[in-house]
Amino acid sequence: MAWTKYQLFLAGLMLVTGSINTLSAKWADNFVAPGCGGSQEHSFQHPFLQAVGMFLGEFSCLAAFYLLWCRAAGHPDTSADPQQPFNPLLFLPPALCDMTGTSIMYVALNMTSASSFQMLRGAVIIFTGLFSVTFLGRRLALSQWLGILATIAGLVVVGLADLLSKHDSQHKLSEVITGDLLIIMAQIIVSIQMVLEEKFVYKHNVHPLRAVGTEGLFGFVILSLLLVPMYYIPAGSFSGNPRGTLEDALDAFCQVGRQPLIALALLGNISSIAFFNFAGISVTKELSATTRMVLDSLRTVVIWALSLTLGWEAFHPLQILGFLVLLAGTALYNGLHRLLLSRLSRGRPPAEEGEHERLLGGPRTAINDAS
Repeated sequence: MAWTKYQLFLAGLMLVTGSINTLSAKWADNFVAPGCGGSQEHSFQHPFLQAVGMFLGEFSCLAAFYLLWCRAAGHPDTSADPQQPFNPLLFLPPALCDMTGTSIMYVALNMTSASSFQMLRGAVIIFTGLFSVTFLGRRLALSQWLGILATIAGLVVVGLADLLSKHDSQHKLSEVITGDLLIIMAQIIVSIQMVLEEKFVYKHNVHPLRAVGTEGLFGFVILSLLLVPMYYIPAGSFSGNPRGTLEDALDAFCQVGRQPLIALALLGNISSIAFFNFAGISVTKELSATTRMVLDSLRTVVIWALSLTLGWEAFHPLQILGFLVLLAGTALYNGLHRLLLSRLSRGRPPAEEGEHERLLGGPRTAINDAS
């Protein structure tokens, strides 16, 4: 069946905003500007402040939810499920995981390339699968175990490509290795977030936009408050500001004032995460979860291609192999091979019916896979 213009728009919106989200964060890191008090020019490395901006973008999803809800309330024949009362504090543990994982990933993005950052995030499949077996009592199919093994192999290849690539003065080999390990460590925390959401949140039938927005509210408030003690905590080599502390928000604002393009990059990061979450949920509703997974893989290709074009990283052929192996692992874990076999046999894809969701009904997938 041919896609409608609206479906093409949603797919394009998800692909573009998802790519902008990672590229704008990396773009901000590449700017050099003086800070407060006449300090020398230095790179804009403020991962925790960038994470605050991302949570602000997630928080804006609450506005999108209430707009949709008001629109649905004006149409009595809508298929939207009624939203059950729930305690917002249910979202606090997942929000803390989201806050920690996102902050670690922004720190890692300062140390490694945007393409490796995007590829290594595929490690979430490994830990989500293992945790779902351990804590949710699920039984994984053989194809899912094979997908986990393929993902591990792909991570090894991508890591090897980073080891063999040329490194400039901005990204030394030790920093790249540390960044890659931090990304993988962050996926453990993201997997815990997914398990918590699955175990405690989904049974309350909370719409994903509302869930993302509520977690964004918690993350924005808590991390904003944490910026105060971070201003005084020494961080040594992990610090990217002249004072050598964990985060220096005042230095960040001074740099933004002296280089307005940083503000543009931060705005792109904040706005793109909101549109990406809305587009991702809508793609699952209008098309399928498999389509969403394929578009997310294409996002890695776009980020990789633009990073090479802009000269942000050097090309290494092993990255192609690593990406293909990771893609195969993701496809196996998400059952894409069954859909392809069904297409080849000219039958109706068995999983396609169950993959669609009502825009105000909420799917049983990860609430927020875009941080």
